[in-house]
Amino acid sequence: MRILERFAPAAPRGDAADLPAPINLSRRQFVQGMGGLAVGVVIGPALTACGPKGGSAPASGSTAAAADFTPNAFVRIGVDNRVIVVAKHLEMGQGTYTGLATLVAEELDADWEQVSVEGAPADNKRYGNAQMGGMQGTGGSNAMADSHSQMRRAGAAARAMLVSAAAAQWKVPASEITVSKGVVSHAASGQQATFGALAEAAGKQTVPETIALKDPKTFTLIGQQKLSRKDNNDKTDGSAMFTQDYKLPGMLVAVVARAPQFGGTLKSVDATKAKAIAGVVDVVRYEGGKGYPGGVAVLAKNTWIAKQGRDALVLEWDDSAAEKRGSNEIMAEFKQLAAKPGAVAKHEGDATAALAKARKVIESEYEVPYLAHAAMEPMNCLVHITEQGCEIWNGEQMQTIDQNNVAVRLGLKPEQVVIHQLYAGGSFGRRANTFSDYVMEAVNIASAAQAQGHKVPVKMVWLREDDMRSGYFRPMFLHRVRAALSEDGGVLAWEQRLVGQSIAADGPFESMIKNGVDHTSVEGCFEHYKSANVHVELHSPKPGVPIQWWRSVGHTHTAFAKESMIDELAAQAGADPYEFRRKLMADFPRHRAVLELAAEKAAWSSPLKPGEGKTMRGRGIAVQESFSSIVAQVVEVTITDGALKVDRVVCAVDCGLAINPDVIRAQMEGGIGFALSAALHNAMTLDKGVVQETNFHLYTPLRINEMPRVEVHIMPSAEPPTGVGEPGVPPLAPALCNAIFAATGKRIRKLPIAKQFQA
Repeated sequence: MRILERFAPAAPRGDAADLPAPINLSRRQFVQGMGGLAVGVVIGPALTACGPKGGSAPASGSTAAAADFTPNAFVRIGVDNRVIVVAKHLEMGQGTYTGLATLVAEELDADWEQVSVEGAPADNKRYGNAQMGGMQGTGGSNAMADSHSQMRRAGAAARAMLVSAAAAQWKVPASEITVSKGVVSHAASGQQATFGALAEAAGKQTVPETIALKDPKTFTLIGQQKLSRKDNNDKTDGSAMFTQDYKLPGMLVAVVARAPQFGGTLKSVDATKAKAIAGVVDVVRYEGGKGYPGGVAVLAKNTWIAKQGRDALVLEWDDSAAEKRGSNEIMAEFKQLAAKPGAVAKHEGDATAALAKARKVIESEYEVPYLAHAAMEPMNCLVHITEQGCEIWNGEQMQTIDQNNVAVRLGLKPEQVVIHQLYAGGSFGRRANTFSDYVMEAVNIASAAQAQGHKVPVKMVWLREDDMRSGYFRPMFLHRVRAALSEDGGVLAWEQRLVGQSIAADGPFESMIKNGVDHTSVEGCFEHYKSANVHVELHSPKPGVPIQWWRSVGHTHTAFAKESMIDELAAQAGADPYEFRRKLMADFPRHRAVLELAAEKAAWSSPLKPGEGKTMRGRGIAVQESFSSIVAQVVEVTITDGALKVDRVVCAVDCGLAINPDVIRAQMEGGIGFALSAALHNAMTLDKGVVQETNFHLYTPLRINEMPRVEVHIMPSAEPPTGVGEPGVPPLAPALCNAIFAATGKRIRKLPIAKQFQA
């Protein structure tokens, strides 16, 4: 998408017939029509002036003729005194819009209330993510890490241009001008002006080649508490637009019939009963592609009618190429593979020889199941194919991949695929699909509808059951770990063999696989502990179950295995689990500091108050670095008559510079709740290839009465910011299982916990 086109942000829900038509607006006409200031910053370290590149995001209600001029704009200031931050990263609940706005507003010295945020066009040349190889997308908890310097420079450049414009108008030295809360002032002459009053003049200034950023000691917004989130009001008053809210004139809704088994294909369909339902417009068969199946969709006036039509279809499926095994059978294959050598992922010293000489070797297996992403907004996508190209409305996480895949499918240039970035109701990795599966499905349905005479926008909607049973899962994994203690109470040797599907295999990121090892499968294995002998191997079998990265990716299972085995070694050594870890982290002071902070705030050195009667209490600890952030957690549990209650989680995090402490706390709290749901209850299971969990009554989210008290402590740091969306997840499961052991003496080596624990 070269031009961001959107309706008025406060448009009411319902049909779009009464809304103004989308408008294309170039930077040149935006400045001319609005008298404003737009600032662009390239991905690299330098600033760049705006150049003749195409179109830019318009202000609501603006009008302009077509023009070929687009800046790589991150900051836009209008005569109405609004400061608009253009966000290249998706807001899916993680606070990205607030973080990006904070960075700009800090350097700009804007008033927080005058700042708003808009989604950026899909254009990787201007909005590429340097940490994702230059492609535009949001993932890996790297939005702040990628945009931190870039957005600060954009804000600082805009401020310099406003000051320069004021100095020229007032005929005073720029060095004597100050800026505070959106007001530019010259104390000696008593002159002052708002950003809006200076915007037109500032837009004529040259973007400075060098920019001086603030000393962190002078920050007024970065690091501040109680800074209201930029998506709060929209999501509170209902004006926030998600894909499910969006409607266009003449739009049809498509609901798909899906094979009961992965890999099944449609043999025949009788649509007679479906077409007889009032409101059903048509039934279309559509083609599939790599990573997504073809099928049949019912087109109707609304989602409910489309569902009724879908359910009325008489279908025959071909399961000859389908995955027909159950989860237990697939795990049995994994266990057979674990007995054989795999691809070497890590090799230091000679773990095999050291283990052969060890007086005692501890060997354990750890199992984690398939997991659904289960975001509150199931997959959906609105598509309109025209003679000019293709427009998409979506909570867009992987702009470059989706744009290119759609362009290839329709025979278009990427810039002819216009993506309107909306809010997303969660993702946890699901929307970052390397095959663009649900986006391509929507495009193929719209294309098939056009072939049958329906040249209208089509919104493809996955129902919750579709999302659960036919989506992509977190891979199931088996870890076999062998380890031994050294004479001084350290780790003599560590040998680990992992078995699980590769997320990178057979997709656009296949190049991530080196020497047979997908890094995302083994990330976090025995890292940040000291041992002279470490050996890690990987098997990557290929069951017919579609899998994808899930919140914190490989760390979700490697942290469970690593931190559980570290606890087992501590018990074997007769050592305190915290002190044992602390000793092993002698060479990793930053990690040790986070561990110490969590232990201190949890009062680790003080025993828990004992339970009454047969009530047992325990405390467990775990630490993991993921996405360059270090998180340690202490979990406290109470077990009464076989019932487990998680009482408290103390979390310490080092994520570099804390841009928005409240957002960081919210992400740690949310990650803990998310991880606790999975650890206690969740598994996607197959029986003869059919997924058994269809909705939240079988795949149970954490209930409010199960949520423990959570305390989050942020390490002060001047280091560049790192991720917070995912790193709160990995330590929870092992810390919880270690707490259960402390209370009961029982080791939990298989997730989820609840049913086996009660048994």
